[in-house]
Amino acid sequence: MKIQEITLRLLRMKMNFSFVTSFGSIEDKDFILVETKSIDGISGWGESVAFYAPLYNEETVQTNWHIMEEFLIPLLLKNEINHPDDVSKLFSPIRGNNMAKAALEGAVWDLYAKLEQIPLYKALGGEKKEIAVGVSIGIQNSIDELLDLIERYLSEGYQRIKVKIKLGWDIDCLKAIRNKFPTTPLMADANSAYRLEDIELLKQLDAFDLLMIEQPLAYDDIIDHAKLQKELKTPICLDESIHSFEDARKAIELGSCKVINIKIGRVGGLTESKKIHDLCKEKNIPVWCGGMLEAGIGRAHNIALTTLSNFTLPGDTAASSRYWEQDIIEPEVTVNNGFITVPERIGIGYTPNLDYIEKLTTYKKTYK
Repeated sequence: MKIQEITLRLLRMKMNFSFVTSFGSIEDKDFILVETKSIDGISGWGESVAFYAPLYNEETVQTNWHIMEEFLIPLLLKNEINHPDDVSKLFSPIRGNNMAKAALEGAVWDLYAKLEQIPLYKALGGEKKEIAVGVSIGIQNSIDELLDLIERYLSEGYQRIKVKIKLGWDIDCLKAIRNKFPTTPLMADANSAYRLEDIELLKQLDAFDLLMIEQPLAYDDIIDHAKLQKELKTPICLDESIHSFEDARKAIELGSCKVINIKIGRVGGLTESKKIHDLCKEKNIPVWCGGMLEAGIGRAHNIALTTLSNFTLPGDTAASSRYWEQDIIEPEVTVNNGFITVPERIGIGYTPNLDYIEKLTTYKKTYK
């Protein structure tokens, strides 16, 4: 498979709401779309999930463009690709920058599936025809507002509720949720808002029958999480700490977590995501697919990945309409009774809306 040309597009989309976490809020989403084109004009699509500022990790939209343009795209254009798994090997001399790598690799996976005339999920070895999904809710202005939102999303059929927490927005918040929704599958996402000295506070979370608490301690830690997990009945899920198969292996061996959240961009692509999935399946560690406020292309990749067998917990891949007035794919992603039907069309299974993409594009450049 020879990549003939690659186009990067910088887009800006306005979200339906302000998404607030312990590290900041996002209202407008700037991101990069990647289009890889074969010699016969077939296109594969990927999406960078980096934010405008280094809030989630060290990558940004600007650094992703730079790394792709200066280092990764030249490697792709001058090398023959036999299989998408080759891309991560090709990119291995470039340290870090996983979101930039994942965006390009995702476009190659989509192109490969289209050339093979199969859906992306089948190219990945996926099995499911539908995936269970939950919803992630940011920090609200009041507990009453939060409870109203939860009630709304449960009425729409979402199978799991995830709420963001931080110091001062935790115990009372979770207590109120449990009082009103005693049996709803519930998890709390701390986005590294706590430290090990907060252990007595975190132990109080055991009272709320949570599916898990996600990344309570430092974004780059697996040592203190192991100490904390020994003190908690609630399973710890690691997110930001896991950047690779090796990170996952070490965290599991240390006992740092009982669940892992796999985000394609965070770990460097679909190939590495599959490796982590397979390791966790072998070690009986359940996984689920996290979200990065993706537009339709990234959302489609998440759906395909979640068809792998060890994705046993509902992920964050909500409907397009939750985030966007209009998405960049056709048809848009919809949720029915808490499930997304996996598309059987070739590639990612959704068609990029080129007219709308061009309308949202603020800058683009093609490389040959």
